[in-house]
Amino acid sequence: MKKITLRATICSFVLLATAGCAKLDEKTYGSVIIDPNNASSTADLNGVYSQLNGQTDQANTYALQEHSTDEMMGPTRGTDWGDFGTWRKLHTHTWTPSHNQVSDTWDQLNIGVFRASQVIARATDNQIKAEASFLRAYFMFQVVDLYGQQPFRDPDAPNSAIPVVFNRADATAFIIKDLEFAEANLGAAPNIGKASKAAAQALLAKVYLNKAVYTAATVGGPFTFPKEDMDKVIEYANKITAAGYTLEPAGKYFQDFAWDNSEKSNGNIFGIYNTPSNVPGSAKNRWKMGLHYNQTPDGWNGFTTLAEFYNSFQPSDERRGVAYPGLTDKVGLRAGFAVGQQYGPGGKKLTQRSGTPLVFTPEVNLNYSTEAQGIRVFKYFPHPNADGTVTDSGEDNDYVILRYADVLLEKAEAIMRGGTDPNGQTPLAIVNAIRTPRGATALGSVTEADLLAERGRELYWEGWRRNDLIRFGKFNDPVDQRPNASDKTRTLYPIPQRAVDTNPNLKQNPGY
Repeated sequence: MKKITLRATICSFVLLATAGCAKLDEKTYGSVIIDPNNASSTADLNGVYSQLNGQTDQANTYALQEHSTDEMMGPTRGTDWGDFGTWRKLHTHTWTPSHNQVSDTWDQLNIGVFRASQVIARATDNQIKAEASFLRAYFMFQVVDLYGQQPFRDPDAPNSAIPVVFNRADATAFIIKDLEFAEANLGAAPNIGKASKAAAQALLAKVYLNKAVYTAATVGGPFTFPKEDMDKVIEYANKITAAGYTLEPAGKYFQDFAWDNSEKSNGNIFGIYNTPSNVPGSAKNRWKMGLHYNQTPDGWNGFTTLAEFYNSFQPSDERRGVAYPGLTDKVGLRAGFAVGQQYGPGGKKLTQRSGTPLVFTPEVNLNYSTEAQGIRVFKYFPHPNADGTVTDSGEDNDYVILRYADVLLEKAEAIMRGGTDPNGQTPLAIVNAIRTPRGATALGSVTEADLLAERGRELYWEGWRRNDLIRFGKFNDPVDQRPNASDKTRTLYPIPQRAVDTNPNLKQNPGY
């Protein structure tokens, strides 16, 4: 046996069977034990799971899915967060095939696809094959969603072999087959960090809901949602409900993201399982990226939401922000959106570095912001110690990728788009079942615009906003700091130029 350390410096020909390799920043993503006599070992599979840890980064997959939307931006603050325009270009839809995060995301996701394919090709145990099939489907889903093409290399092919490239429709069919195999061979899991039958069903529902986007004749639509696909969404949603997943009760919305969500969440289906002694995919980036330097804990003073998005919440909506026991009383930080005067331990009013009051304002400028501008978001948050200090490591909030509220809203959308629910639920009943416990006023009717808005309020900053906006035909609309509509070709990111240059089967996406 030998231990192989896997790094982002893997050449393109390893992942995509290309002929050359551009120089990349070296980043280690973990190691995997390759044993030719026992290729189905747990260590091989764990190497695939470890590739998920990159999903918790504030950059790459998460940034491509969120900064390009109406709910997140990364303003430059003096000399902070300039980063050669990487965040600004995402929000303004002005990225190019050489954009650093477009390239890095492509590498990270395709490493996941390739490593999962290795396990599937060599494993003899169906449980291991099924878990690897689910993981490959997840990574491939993200590639298809972001880039619209999927290079695929046979793990047993020589390094010199040029891989096939699945178009978007064929890749979607491939993903569905992987997930159907996973669903048939998986059962319950000990925690959200392991693939389960419900996880496969949740991802199947998401794939079928987006299938119209992935099989459209023209990038960016128009989209036609076949009834049989919508019925599949409903079928898988109903299976997950039957398995016992539920919404959090009134006053407990943030329990899905808190430090004890492993034990107390009723609706988290799949993600990264963290414990105090083992934190493979810490969620702390999600609060560090918005916290001001003078808050407890201190942060990076970066990303904000947009005022219009914040204003879409009713003041009574718990999801907008609440004092959270064990957090607010210890360090002054509230769960949810942070706007206005900020407070520290003991209720002390905080100041900026200049000594002026730390007041987060709705107004923000993408190019020239002060350190206090912009509404911050703390959907995940740390667990303060009894004395009010915060240990800036080992935070054990599970990182959530798939959860039940998302599945329910997908079901409501599928019914609205022509699907039939054998249980007789209506979109209105589903949406109000989510809104009412959160303190939001029940709606009298539900339109497509209402449903998109509700998905935003329920799932904000979870990495699904771009996906939703595209499906509803709203991704290219003007938003704050992007005053003009972008072209529909921007619903796909470009294939990184070095990948196109070295794999003749890859064709650059329209518009690039």
